[in-house]
Amino acid sequence: MALTSTTITSWKLQEIVAHSSNVSSLVLGKSSGRLLATGGEDCRVNIWAVSKPNCIMSLTGHTSPVESIQFNSSEERVVAGSQSGSLRLWDLEAAKILRTLMGHKASICSLDFHPMGEYLASGSVDSSIKLWDVRRKGCVFRYKGHTQAVCCLAFSPDGKWLASASDDSTVKLWDLIAGKMITEFTSHTSAVNVVQFHPNEYLLASGSADRTVKLWDLEKFNMIGSSEGETGVVRSILFNPDGSCLYSGSENTLRVFGWEPDRCFDVLHVGWGKVSDLAISNNQMIAVSYSQNNVSWYVVDLNQVKKSGSVIQGLIEDKPIPAPTSAMGATLRRNYERPTTSCTRQESPSSEDEKEDRESSAEITNPEDYKEIFQPHSHARNAKAGVMGDDEALAQIRKGHDTMCVMLTSRYKNLDTVRFVWASGDVKTSLDSAVSMNDLSIVVDILNIINLKPSLWKLDLCTSILPQIEELLQSKYESYVQTGCMSLKLILKRFWPLISDTLTAPPSVGVDITREGRLKCKACYKQLKNLSNVVKNRAEQVGRHGSTFKELQLLMAPLDY
Repeated sequence: MALTSTTITSWKLQEIVAHSSNVSSLVLGKSSGRLLATGGEDCRVNIWAVSKPNCIMSLTGHTSPVESIQFNSSEERVVAGSQSGSLRLWDLEAAKILRTLMGHKASICSLDFHPMGEYLASGSVDSSIKLWDVRRKGCVFRYKGHTQAVCCLAFSPDGKWLASASDDSTVKLWDLIAGKMITEFTSHTSAVNVVQFHPNEYLLASGSADRTVKLWDLEKFNMIGSSEGETGVVRSILFNPDGSCLYSGSENTLRVFGWEPDRCFDVLHVGWGKVSDLAISNNQMIAVSYSQNNVSWYVVDLNQVKKSGSVIQGLIEDKPIPAPTSAMGATLRRNYERPTTSCTRQESPSSEDEKEDRESSAEITNPEDYKEIFQPHSHARNAKAGVMGDDEALAQIRKGHDTMCVMLTSRYKNLDTVRFVWASGDVKTSLDSAVSMNDLSIVVDILNIINLKPSLWKLDLCTSILPQIEELLQSKYESYVQTGCMSLKLILKRFWPLISDTLTAPPSVGVDITREGRLKCKACYKQLKNLSNVVKNRAEQVGRHGSTFKELQLLMAPLDY
């Protein structure tokens, strides 16, 4: 049956280029579901708002890629952990750095704020967990027990416990006041990527690379549920705000689970790829994923998702499933008491050089959006985050759709023109035709064909394409950079010996029959010299293509002699 506009369950909201290099981490604000923080290999933290195309604020100070980020509950603060092991905490409303915390010796891969807000926990690749007092700029406790990287941290709603998930396939529960491990859950068979406490009851959920979601009773400290049927690694989990069900995000799939007994209420196929985080706002799920330097937002209408009632799981086993007394199952458990006191276990705070804070900054890149979102108090901001209706959602879809149709129509027309010229067998004229269209996507399409057959390359092509390669190497699109690097590498390996020999050869005696070739070689040499500066700068940057640019830099070294 064809779907109408009123039956759309999920859709892609928008896609942005989030950083100048690859995105390495991101997190959604769970209170509003409308704020996003991204961390990149460019060492920046950028702040975004759903449905806003431009970055609101860019936070600097880290000197290595940002590997983990977290908002506090009011979304007024954000903390970021780097590959070098440093932590930086910013006040978003005041647009300034608050703290720089040093102590980890390896990359930070997980963070969480204590419900009271003045404490935060960090987990590292070195398997350690640290609890920080952000007021005193000090580490107040270190927890040891994991044997591999700590992938996720979560404080209990009452602030008394800390749950940690690790690559060592375990989930550990820590008592903050006693400063010791309470219990360890070992039923997962692969790395545990994510943990989350039930919003009210003494329950903990965990998602793993073993393709299961498991639920743990925190009174009896035993497993009370385990999902089956995940098609991929579980990357994100989220309890419904009322605690009635659990959402599980894996590659391109959203599942809705119940427990006692184990049940799968619904399965939705969403094109979000490797989903990285989930949040809920006004009965809409906001999901984000990233690839290279792009970040995509997706929306799922939870009004059309089954959260109770008919059961999918269990049919495979061909056995009856007992009906629970409620959507959450029949077992009654204790509820959390919200925190009223802080953690009391403390050590001497580590002294910190104020220079670290002075070298960090919060640059407001979009003043209008910044004032709209951060100048009102957080509760006013959350009130503004209204539900996105069908009309607004469809408008967002059509906005990008119309632009894409125009672009693809133009691209098809241009490629058809190039194909007609190519049929004559003149590669040089075909390439010149593509260049004259002022559309790099057409140039990339042609280069991808020529790169597959190096014998098509002639010196004539180099003079036409080298200026275009300079643009490709500085493009924000990963595929353009990759194509430009491949073309430049082929040119250097195939033509640099000819160019070098021609320019260093003695003058001709009599008729200068090599004049035209020498002029082409001089033009190529000049263009390659310009490109060498671009390659040198890119080779010094951290990123996926760093090694490729270093290789190109070595190939271009003879240009300096």
